[in-house]
Amino acid sequence: MKQLIYIAMVIAACLVAMPVSAEPMAFGTPQINLEALGFLGFGGLLVNKEAVSAAFVTIKTLFNKAFEATPDEWSDTTMLVKSTSSENTYKWLSRFPKMQKWIGDKQYKLLKAFTYTIVNDDFEATVVVDRNDIEDDNLGIYGPQAQEAGYSAKTLPSDISDELKNNAFTAKCYDNKPFYSAQHKVGKKTFSNLGKAPLSWAGLEEAEASFGAARLAIQNLEDDAGRKLKLQGNILEVPSTLETTAKQLMESDKFADGTPNPYKGAARVKVNLGLTSPTAWMLHVGGRPLKPFIYQERKAPVFVSQTSMENDDVFNRKEFKFGAEARAAGGYGLWQLSYGSTGAGK
Repeated sequence: MKQLIYIAMVIAACLVAMPVSAEPMAFGTPQINLEALGFLGFGGLLVNKEAVSAAFVTIKTLFNKAFEATPDEWSDTTMLVKSTSSENTYKWLSRFPKMQKWIGDKQYKLLKAFTYTIVNDDFEATVVVDRNDIEDDNLGIYGPQAQEAGYSAKTLPSDISDELKNNAFTAKCYDNKPFYSAQHKVGKKTFSNLGKAPLSWAGLEEAEASFGAARLAIQNLEDDAGRKLKLQGNILEVPSTLETTAKQLMESDKFADGTPNPYKGAARVKVNLGLTSPTAWMLHVGGRPLKPFIYQERKAPVFVSQTSMENDDVFNRKEFKFGAEARAAGGYGLWQLSYGSTGAGK
C-alpha cells in the first residue's frame, strides 16, 4: 500500500510540474511530455540533462583554473618533444649538433645505429560523482577534487621527469649505458658524467672534489671530432636534504672553514622534492634548446567527463565521472648536458 501511495505521489507531481499537450490522446486523457520528465529530485535539484551539464561546466572550470595556476617545474631540465604516433625513435641523439668550417663539399655524417625508442603510455585520474549529490545540490564537495585533478594533470611532466632522474644512475640512455656513467664513448675517447663525491661546502678541497669536479667534467666534454662542446653546468639540482648545503655553496662568500668561496654564483640551486635519494645530486646545463631529459607528449592532459544519463554507470550505480587523460612518456636526452653524483663517497 505504501508503495502504491508513493507511486501515486510521483505521478501527481509529474502531472503538476510537466507541460501538458493540447492534443488529446486516443482515449481522451492529457498527453504528458515524457522527454521533459528527466529525474525528479525531491527537496533538491531536478537531475536532468541540463542540470548535469551545468554541474560539470562548473567542475571543468575549477579543473582548468587549477591547471593554469600550477607552476611549471620541469622545463628547465626536461625538453618537450611532440609525438604524432605510438612511439618516437631518437637516432639523432648520437650526434651532438655543432657547426664546423665549410670547406669543399658538406661533410655528411650518418647517424649511428643506436636504437633508442620511447613508447607512449596512457595516464588518467578519475573522480566519481554520486547522482544523489547533484539531487541534493551538494556539488561543493567535488570542488577540491576537481582542483586536485587539474593540479595533477599539470604536474604530469614533472612526475615523469622526476622518475627519470631517480633512475638515471641505472636506466640506460641512447648509447646503451646508464645515463650517468663513466663509460660514454664519443669517437675514440671515453667520457664520464658520473661521480660519487658528497656535495660539500666544508672547504675548498671538499667543494672541488664535488661541485668542482662536476663542473670540470662538463666543461671538458668533446664531440667526435675532438672539439670542445663549451658547455657550462649552471643548474645544481638537489633533494631537500641537501638544500642548505647547496645554497651555502652557491650563495656564501666563504666556506664553512672561513676560506673564500670561488664557486659563489656559479649555478642556480633547484630543490626538487621529487628526488628520492637523500645524497644524490646533479649539475645540469640549462639555457639551451636541448635538455638532458625528454618529456614526450602524444596527447596533452585534458579534462574528460562521463555525463550521459543513458550510461550504464548512471543506470546501475547512479555514478557520473570526471577527470583527466593524457598520453605521454619520458626518456633520456643528451647525457653531455648533465652530471650526476650518488653522493655515497668513495
